[in-house]
Amino acid sequence: MPRVTRGFKARRRRNKVLNLAKGFRGGRSRLIRSASEAVDRALCFAYRDRRQRKRDFRKLWIARISAAAKMAGTSYSKLMGGLKKADVALDRKVLSNMAILDFKAFTKVAQIAAEKLS
Repeated sequence: MPRVTRGFKARRRRNKVLNLAKGFRGGRSRLIRSASEAVDRALCFAYRDRRQRKRDFRKLWIARISAAAKMAGTSYSKLMGGLKKADVALDRKVLSNMAILDFKAFTKVAQIAAEKLS
């Protein structure tokens, strides 16, 4: 019985994996078995970390807002509670940028939140 190499379809499938493995070191970018393991692992990390990135940015924004709120004389939780009661629809990303780039405006927002709490 002749040996079947599967030709075109198999080569296309292997090349798809090897193209995804470009930039990997050593055999992980050249050997199909190592490359497919590395690519599977990398795709799992990519999927997981697209979700993780959202959590990381939210943590960063909260840390920045908290630091700016302390400088403005209030706490993060009081600031956010006051903004909720005042119906101020600023998300954490915008508040974080405001705290960095325009601290005067941030202190005004913090005062609005403080007025609603008292």
